Amino acid sequence: MSHQTGIKANDELKKFFATSRDGSIRLIKVSIKEEQLVLDGYEHVKGTWEQDFDPSIGPQIEENQPCYLMYRLDSKNNSNYEWMLVSWTPDTAPVRQKMLYASTKATLKQEFGSSQIKEEMHCTITSDITLNGYFKHKKSTAAPAPLSMREEELNELKKTEVNTEISIDTKQQTLSGVAFPLTTSTQDAIIDMIRGTYNYLQLKIDMNEESIHLVTAENVSLEKLASKVPKDKGRYHLFKFKHTHEGDYMESFIFIYSMPGYSCSVKERMLYSSCKNPLTDSISKLGLEIAKKLEIDSGDELTEKYLYEELHPTINLHRPQFARPKGPPNRGPKRVTKNL
Repeated sequence: MSHQTGIKANDELKKFFATSRDGSIRLIKVSIKEEQLVLDGYEHVKGTWEQDFDPSIGPQIEENQPCYLMYRLDSKNNSNYEWMLVSWTPDTAPVRQKMLYASTKATLKQEFGSSQIKEEMHCTITSDITLNGYFKHKKSTAAPAPLSMREEELNELKKTEVNTEISIDTKQQTLSGVAFPLTTSTQDAIIDMIRGTYNYLQLKIDMNEESIHLVTAENVSLEKLASKVPKDKGRYHLFKFKHTHEGDYMESFIFIYSMPGYSCSVKERMLYSSCKNPLTDSISKLGLEIAKKLEIDSGDELTEKYLYEELHPTINLHRPQFARPKGPPNRGPKRVTKNL
């Protein structure tokens, strides 16, 4: 997690960010000047995003000067454009500039909106920041990470391993879960949530891409939390529950899996159920500690009382004494026996 520099976007840049979502802007150049994030150039849409890539980015690049480039990628849904953040940090730039831009990137993403950024690319030489360089970047990020010699040996061992210790008493786990990767914007939003930027995230499964996507990242009051749960589709939710317990103020992250009964297809219900545990593991690896995992059918269940009692269940320490049942009425006097 990078440290923050305190540098913020100036008013001009904030206004331009707000007006750049109409579909006419292809590229936004942002620089750090006088300890502010400022608008340093932009390009309009002229063709497809592939056609515009080199002509738009090339003129904005300075050999020794770092900058940020927000590049708009065409999406299937023309009303919701997706953006890529390009960090241009040339090797020839001064070390102080490199550090300044690296530690301010999180602030830029927050000002622009982390949920709008689909992917990121870091470039240090001019060949990286071309369309051909972008495709190489995509190919390298899609490739699996190289294995160590020890990991390769373990993989080979698993391939040849035969389990002979199976009996009628052996418990075998048939399905441990389906692990779909988190998109870059999803990971960034989780990290932003840890920093305190948001208190609510909603995630979904993209069944075509087989990945976890961010639906929304925002600040939601507890009273409006229920209204965020869809009534016709499955979703995952992360919510920071602020409350007081035994006189101590607490902030607890709650993971909520919502599935509105049989209004969803069998495939969707099974997929969301199977992805749940691997997803929470991925969230924990990013540094967000989940205090409680919940499963709900409807958002109406998400009341303050319900969340509190799930986090701090009441434990009854006083067991009721066993009451001996009374004997049958009119059974007569007890028998008296003598010891001989």
